[in-house]
Amino acid sequence: MRISARTQYALRAAAELAAAPPGPVPAERIAAAQGIPRRFLDSILLQLRRAGVLHSQRGPEGGYWLARPAGEINLAEIVAIVEGVPEGGGNGGYPGVARPLADVWSALHDHEEAMLSEITLAHVARDSLPGAPVNGTGEPAGGRGRREPGPPRRGAARGGPVPPDRLS
Repeated sequence: MRISARTQYALRAAAELAAAPPGPVPAERIAAAQGIPRRFLDSILLQLRRAGVLHSQRGPEGGYWLARPAGEINLAEIVAIVEGVPEGGGNGGYPGVARPLADVWSALHDHEEAMLSEITLAHVARDSLPGAPVNGTGEPAGGRGRREPGPPRRGAARGGPVPPDRLS
C-alpha cells in the first residue's frame, strides 16, 4: 500500500488534533506543528470536515477539533476518506500461472486495512500502538526516543509501507 503525501498529511493533522487540549485548534498551529503547507492543509481539513471527522469554527477563536473521541476514529477511516475506497481488482489482469498473484495482493490489502482499522488516533496521540513491541525499559520500542522525521538514513527504505511486524 502506498500512502500519498496528502494522506500522510491528513493523518498527521488528525493526530495533532487528537493530542490537542479540548477546543478549536487553528489551522496555522497544525501546519506549523506538523510542517504541512498551509494551503494544502486547508483543503485536507475541509475534506475531513465534510466527511464528518472534524468540526470547525470560524473567527478569531476558531479552528478545528475532532467530531468524535480520538479512540473512535481509526487510521483506516482517514485513509479511506482521503484515498477513496479501492475498487476490486478482479484477477488483476494476470494471465496463466500468475493469476493467483491477485489473491496475494488482495490478502496483503486486507491485512493492511485490518492493521489500520485497529489503530486509532488515541493510540497515535498516546504513542501506544496496539501490540507494539516493548524494549528493555518497559516502554514501547521506538516510542518517545525514536528518530525525528527527515531524510532516510543511508540504506533505509524510502517511503512505502511499514512492515506489518513493526506495527503489531
